[in-house]
Amino acid sequence: MTVAKAVISSSLSNSSTSSNTYIMYQWGGQRCWRPISLPVPKPNSQNLTITTRNRSLLIPRASGAPSESNNGGSSSKTKTKNKIIDPPPSASSSGNDKIDTSNKIQEEQEQEQKQQRRLDLVDVNPVGLGRRSRQLFDEVWRKFSGLGQISRTSRADERDALDALLIREGPMCEFVIPGAQNTTVLVVGATSSIGRIVVRKLMLRGYTVKALVRKADQEVVDMLPRSVEIVTGDVGDPATLSDAVQGCNKIIYCATARSTISGDLYRVDNRGVYNLTKSFQDYNNKMAQLRAGKSSKSKLTITKFKSPESVDGWEVRQGTYFQDVVSSKYDGGMDAKFEFTFTGDAVFSGYVFTRGGYVDLSKKLSLPLGRTLDRYEGLVLSVGGNGRSYILILEAGPLADTSQSKLYFSRFSTKAGFCRVRVPFSSFRPVKPDDPPLDPFLVHTLTIRFEPRRQKAVESRTGVKEDPRSFKLILEYVKALPTGQETDFILVSCTGSGIEPTRREQVLKAKRAGEESLRKSGLGYTIIRPGPLKEEPGGQRALIFDQGNRISQGISCADVADICVKALHDSTARNKSFDVCYEYIADQGKELYELVAHLPDKANNYLTPALSILEKNT
Repeated sequence: MTVAKAVISSSLSNSSTSSNTYIMYQWGGQRCWRPISLPVPKPNSQNLTITTRNRSLLIPRASGAPSESNNGGSSSKTKTKNKIIDPPPSASSSGNDKIDTSNKIQEEQEQEQKQQRRLDLVDVNPVGLGRRSRQLFDEVWRKFSGLGQISRTSRADERDALDALLIREGPMCEFVIPGAQNTTVLVVGATSSIGRIVVRKLMLRGYTVKALVRKADQEVVDMLPRSVEIVTGDVGDPATLSDAVQGCNKIIYCATARSTISGDLYRVDNRGVYNLTKSFQDYNNKMAQLRAGKSSKSKLTITKFKSPESVDGWEVRQGTYFQDVVSSKYDGGMDAKFEFTFTGDAVFSGYVFTRGGYVDLSKKLSLPLGRTLDRYEGLVLSVGGNGRSYILILEAGPLADTSQSKLYFSRFSTKAGFCRVRVPFSSFRPVKPDDPPLDPFLVHTLTIRFEPRRQKAVESRTGVKEDPRSFKLILEYVKALPTGQETDFILVSCTGSGIEPTRREQVLKAKRAGEESLRKSGLGYTIIRPGPLKEEPGGQRALIFDQGNRISQGISCADVADICVKALHDSTARNKSFDVCYEYIADQGKELYELVAHLPDKANNYLTPALSILEKNT
């Protein structure tokens, strides 16, 4: 406490001591008064004597101040200089004791302040000094935030909230991204080399961060900031993921298998991505239902097969690509049916033995009033198959004149068991090359086609290879995916460079399977495939962005983490997969493609121009 000025005011009475004596001091630019007890030698004294431990300070009364006496005498006009005199023998001993105690307390406080201001050797170290300053600032901020509250608590969750408030509204506010305050990001693999940097970048920019870890032991807790909400779970166990995705808006998946053992690769890189995307989709669907289907993430149900009446309106047709005499010699027959079985499944099954033959399952769409497919970015089908591939055909044109309609197709594959198939509108190609691109607003008919061509022999569960000319497709639903401007799920994969050659194929197989499950999930995704990771500072070298698994250079973990954070709100990163590494000069004669290179810079977003020319849905 620094006292700029002190003024002593006293109102004396006939008693030997006064109870109305105050000392004024300045604190923070404001005047404060504090009562003190002072001894008074006699009632009509012209001077005020303050007794200290070893000496007394005589302070004259101000000129013109009224002096009270028993007979109401006039004020004294005598001017006396300040001087130090010995304590009078008649001074009150009780008053001296009180002042001595007050002085002792004040001296002890001054000693404590001097000790607090004293720097130890560890504080002189820049790292220790910075840590000490952050601790002091955190404590001051907590006390300041507690002012004006009805009650104050020291619970851990409220301390964490104050830590997050320090970043969002405190001195780190210059790093804050608009909208980050209302965004919760789940980081999977938060203790990895990339995940640790991602967590701290998110905290500096004002995000609410949740970290999914397998074991919340003390070592893991110490690696993460206190404001991070730690959730225990395993990506290989879907039952433990519902709490992790609760309240999350976006996910950054940095986890990778700790070994190249097939079991670890399958659990983390393959099945782990599938389990997390499914849990996240289930949570989004649950929230959409609570909002009565008005959420921006709500899908549009085109058809759902739950009862025998749901198969009404679907038409099965047969046809051939060749209409000549030769093809009739290979007419081995075709048969197909679409029925609702007693097990509660809508099954489209049959066989095609005719050369160039195919079977179709089609229906005219009946969308709710006011809904058109141009507000959506693709279709998602929940199907159960036996490994066959199919063709999805959309017929678009004016309903008044179907002869003007155009046909557009896109292929998709199934696997043994149920799966979700994501077919974006951008993947549809016109049957006639001269036709214009697909306009989802004009789509009026949906067709699923099976043909024996391009089919692969798939082994059944009994180990016997099935005839590729027979098929069985179980349909659960067909929905339209809502369009979006931002990505929902960021997956950090790899290019395969730097991995031991004997294990590279196995690692890439698990990684690509995880990528494929993310693409088919219906979430807005960004898949980042960095080169060999390096533990070095980021932002020092230009970055190369490419598509095609052709890069071989490395990249720092800090640059990959920065790309993850920037991709959260970048519309050009949605539904894109790309490779990234440090800039390099290709050898002479190997300049097969033009690389997109940008230098990471805090002043601008290098990710937007780098990704704007790359293709979507790769």
